[in-house]
Amino acid sequence: MAEERVVGIDLGTTNSLVAYMQGETPTVIPGEDGDRLVPSVVAWTDDGAAVGNAARATLLEDAASAVYSAKRLMGRDFADVKDELKLFPFKLAEDLKPGEVLRVSVGGLMLTPPEISAYVLMQLKKNAERFFGAPVKKAVITVPAYFNDAQRQATKDAGRIAGLEVLRLVNEPTAAALAYGLQKNKDGLIAVYDFGGGTFDISILKLHEGIFEVIATGGDTHLGGDDIDNLLIAIALDDIAGDLGEDVRGNGEAVQAIRKAVIEAKIWLSANEAARLDVTLPGGKRYTREISRAQFEGLIAGVIARTAAPCKQALKDAGIEAATVDEVVLVGGSTRIPAVRRLVDDVFGLSARGKKPHTELNPDEVVALGAAVQAQILAGGSKVTEDLLLLDVTPLSLGIEALGGVVAKIIQRNSTIPASATEHFTTGVDGQTNVAIHVVQGERELAKDCRSLARFDLKGIPPMVAGLPRIEVKFLIDANGILHVSAREQRSGKEAEVEVKPTYGLTDEQVEEMILSSFDNAEEDIHARQVIEAKNEAETILAAVEKGKKHEAWQKLSSEETAQIKAAEDEVKSSVKGKDYKAIRAAIEKLDKSTRRFAELMMDSAVTGALGGKTMQAAGESIGEGPSAPHPFAKADIEETPGKSTED
Repeated sequence: MAEERVVGIDLGTTNSLVAYMQGETPTVIPGEDGDRLVPSVVAWTDDGAAVGNAARATLLEDAASAVYSAKRLMGRDFADVKDELKLFPFKLAEDLKPGEVLRVSVGGLMLTPPEISAYVLMQLKKNAERFFGAPVKKAVITVPAYFNDAQRQATKDAGRIAGLEVLRLVNEPTAAALAYGLQKNKDGLIAVYDFGGGTFDISILKLHEGIFEVIATGGDTHLGGDDIDNLLIAIALDDIAGDLGEDVRGNGEAVQAIRKAVIEAKIWLSANEAARLDVTLPGGKRYTREISRAQFEGLIAGVIARTAAPCKQALKDAGIEAATVDEVVLVGGSTRIPAVRRLVDDVFGLSARGKKPHTELNPDEVVALGAAVQAQILAGGSKVTEDLLLLDVTPLSLGIEALGGVVAKIIQRNSTIPASATEHFTTGVDGQTNVAIHVVQGERELAKDCRSLARFDLKGIPPMVAGLPRIEVKFLIDANGILHVSAREQRSGKEAEVEVKPTYGLTDEQVEEMILSSFDNAEEDIHARQVIEAKNEAETILAAVEKGKKHEAWQKLSSEETAQIKAAEDEVKSSVKGKDYKAIRAAIEKLDKSTRRFAELMMDSAVTGALGGKTMQAAGESIGEGPSAPHPFAKADIEETPGKSTED
């Protein structure tokens, strides 16, 4: 029986590639026209769908029949992309509802971004099958490290539509590290700076005896070479409107002709000091402009500078200084720009240490080559990959909303995946039979400031005293970074679960800003959390004391003791009206001291009841667990399960 091939695919914004392991070397498979890069463009002609260079030709002649950069639309909704549409020749469905997956009108069809990407994947699959002379059904596909759950799920959907079983989604910087790992088999810290067509990623990896561990990630899913192109296109459109007196912004053919000229000029400026934009517009008018490298770098300085902050944040998250990074790997066509390389050198202080960033492998191909290495590992491996182990991380913390709106983080950001974590919670109201579980993602202390991922209910809990139910909430992140959440009330066995479904309304800037805002608002957030938790504890204790007054033990207290308790109660009630958590804590401590003898009397009563045939649980329920009842939620140890092997 023929060996079943598993290929590695880089599904890119601008170009896509498919690769495999040729012996001990990852190798890109060329397309039908001999090109190794397949433009991520799909067009509809009289002969049907076309992909790659053929589709790019159609894009220039009939822009309304082609679509490109579909990756930028994956897992997003209209609100996320409305500002970009003026530079795209294709139209979106007019009946889109908030949060609904996008549908693009192109070639007389209405297609979702995963369906469009599936055409690109089918072409790559076809290229591989022609090369091998055998069917290809399995693949590893790369995604930006900062792709959220919706974007990852959309990528898996595209693979399924294309007839591929997606064995693993691998972060693009991680794939690049795998490709270089074949030559750099030594200990050290590696920074992977990936500036591609549509996204920017930075990952800090630790390499030790063949084991790659991603210790921090960062980036921007809405920053890439396309932004440089769009900036130059906008300038050209302004020039044309001013110099030629013609507004061609709504002319798809004209915009694509300008885009082609801009990209050619950008590439030329990476090796030369000047370039000429030369565009013949529909109708015969001609637009020309000379642009020097200095002018070009001045125009794009703001775009490039946006990559510095995520790099510095990733270093901080990893707990290291830039000077300790041994190697910097450059990935993506945009890293050919000299100004980008200077910024990288400045951020990581390379030239001062006599170092240069790694560019030995083609930056356009390195991600696909790494995907091929991962594909070989999953296919059973070879001598060159059998000792390689890859440990990836989740870029944002995950948790649930607890009493008072605070976030109980269950899996911390930069935790190794795959991972599982379990925590235990309880109810805050007597007789509660339903618990609403709100899953959130982000770094802020309050749920309202984090991204809402999912909501589900755990129903049918037997009515019990507040604090008595024991609810186990389990988070599981699989190897693709997709989250599964389950909840189980341990006393009754009632359970519910949810696989977090894609939410298309996420603003990409929110993902990037989640971490930055958590630092900007850290002091305020922590104070708000401390106040909420102190108030929660105060209200729980006040309720327990009030319930305890109905117990026979209350009658055994002296008038002086009851007066002290009531005075302490009043002080707690007064303190919770303010926002000084220290004052609330101090009042709670005073109430705790004044109720100690009361608690002892009630416990004695419970023990006596147990000796008299009444169970301790029943006795405990009758007194509501006493004045020192537990907090409405109590954290348990996190159980993390890092990937034992990438063969898992």
